[in-house]
Amino acid sequence: MIVEDSLVVRELLRYIVSRDPRLELVAAVASGEEALAAIAGARPDVISMDIRLPGIDGLETTRRIMAERPTPIVVVADAVEDSSLHISMNALRAGALSVVEKPVATTHAGYEAVAGEICTQLRIMAQVPVIRRRPIGSEWAGRSAPAAPPPPVPAFGQTASVLGIAASTGGPPALAKVIGALPENFSLPVLLVQHMGPAFMEGFAAWLDSVVALPVALARDGQRAEAGHVYVAPGDRHLELGSNLVMRVVETPPVSGQRPAATVLFRSIARQAGASAIGVLLTGMGEDGAAGLADMHAAGAQTVAEHESTAVVYGMPAAAVRLGAARAVLPLDQVAGHVMRLAMPGAVP
Repeated sequence: MIVEDSLVVRELLRYIVSRDPRLELVAAVASGEEALAAIAGARPDVISMDIRLPGIDGLETTRRIMAERPTPIVVVADAVEDSSLHISMNALRAGALSVVEKPVATTHAGYEAVAGEICTQLRIMAQVPVIRRRPIGSEWAGRSAPAAPPPPVPAFGQTASVLGIAASTGGPPALAKVIGALPENFSLPVLLVQHMGPAFMEGFAAWLDSVVALPVALARDGQRAEAGHVYVAPGDRHLELGSNLVMRVVETPPVSGQRPAATVLFRSIARQAGASAIGVLLTGMGEDGAAGLADMHAAGAQTVAEHESTAVVYGMPAAAVRLGAARAVLPLDQVAGHVMRLAMPGAVP
């Protein structure tokens, strides 16, 4: 189902979907109210959701759909409008799965790439199981999370120096929960990879900065990572840790189809920080990050993978678990406390 108030964009989306034989359009509506009225009869497998709608906006429509008839939602947003980006990120927090760039005219140079990404995201997200009132955390109904507290943390043997964290599908709200639970005086720099379209990375960093206590910004090549700051890999660039906590932003080829890639970040942290590092791999489709987390584990670092009970998509963390790369496998709401015990042992009971 397409939800889009602009007739021009709605027809363009209809055309884009019609060209993909694996997609079938069951409804195209102009408002959130129409979407809520049509969803029971149309029974879509996935929804393309505009954010700036008349009446009930896309954020509220997303909330109601996830509460009443949970369905995978792909947000289609204007990447150059700050207000639209902020609402889009909040829609991800409310239960939408991913955000893609709004299509432009068929004569535009970037049309084919944008159209292809829209169809890819709709096909992929249609396969993701979602549940009613999907919260982020171990309270997620219908899945079993470990009830026992995490095991005692092995001693580092040296002071922790850096935290690397990565996510893909379902990542923005998961990252907001984990990083948002870290205090303003957090003792480590945080290097972050989130799979998202390049046009959205600046907006994602600005949104995350607005919802967590730690300052968040896109990483810059040659910049030294400072304690208590979060550095986000820019769009379509790998982020690496160099010597003396100096970051490198590089245009080397994609790894496992991803740029930025979590494995590139984690491998660089393994090389530079060894046993003094902490690596966290959260929800996401595919296997990116697993091999890099295994390198960190081999170097003696503390490594964490999100437990299946809270992962929106148990792909990347599952791959890490299969490789034996995670020293701890924890529900999302236990990750920040575990990281705090590792990074600031004297500050956490």
